[in-house]
Amino acid sequence: MHALEKEKLPHLSLGEGRNMVTQLIVVNLTIFVFLLFTLVIYKMENVGEPRFYEDIMSRLRIPADPSRLLVRPWTLITALFTHVEVWQTFTNMVWLWCFGTFLQHIAGYQRILPVYLFGGFIGNVFYVAGIQAIPALHTLIPAGTISGSSPSIMAMAAGATLIAPRYRIFPLLAGGIPLWIITILYVGLSIGTSVSSLNGAAYLLQLVGGALAGLLFMWQWKKGNDWGAAFNRLTFKLTHVFHPASQQINPDDLTKNLAGAGESHPFKRIGKVPEQRLNEILDKINENGLSSLTPEEKETLLRASSTD
Repeated sequence: MHALEKEKLPHLSLGEGRNMVTQLIVVNLTIFVFLLFTLVIYKMENVGEPRFYEDIMSRLRIPADPSRLLVRPWTLITALFTHVEVWQTFTNMVWLWCFGTFLQHIAGYQRILPVYLFGGFIGNVFYVAGIQAIPALHTLIPAGTISGSSPSIMAMAAGATLIAPRYRIFPLLAGGIPLWIITILYVGLSIGTSVSSLNGAAYLLQLVGGALAGLLFMWQWKKGNDWGAAFNRLTFKLTHVFHPASQQINPDDLTKNLAGAGESHPFKRIGKVPEQRLNEILDKINENGLSSLTPEEKETLLRASSTD
């Protein structure tokens, strides 16, 4: 297997290739704009909004009827990227940015897409199974459909809270706000939103499935079992099929190359720490999260942040 050479890119920027959260938001918003534009065309041509949902949305959203799902199994995934209501899109993207950024900082960018897809997939399975298993729901919404990234976001929220419940943001506000409080707020808002809709109970089942999937995924990752490793390797191969071999290096040689570069070029120091060493540690955080750092690397970061 090959790996791309590292590039020093600014962290959490719109153009950063390793900011998977930003890329997910861009994909969701792009699909949203396309669907909204298509809906406008349907209305302008007097075809009608019901026909739009029949022609387009029915092929993207999760159907509650298992027989329809068997005909369109891809909806288990496409529904996670399908938004057409403005308010739903806005709120989901805000929460995706929020919890996705937390998880990416804590566990690394390679966990984002696997958790998003796995959590959303299990959440959608819970939605269909729940409607069939609960007679009241099956009677009320036998032909219901649902879409959106909510189960994936819930998976990220649950997973990030499991491995770092005391992770704090806005440290200047009385020491910061713990992650578990933000998660409780999100869960409360989600429950409050679902109560007002007929599809609400099924929506809650979808969120429960996403939360359980996120907890299980990150619990296994914490134990050292990365369920997304094979998926990440496959994704890398598929997205770099046509990448020139001359611009790739063997990952086993990466450490040697970095060490050799240090021998031939003097380090530029940042305080008490060489800049190259600091960049390597920051790259490690971006890939595998803060928990992957050794005690020596944590001490190095503390020295780098010192103003002495």
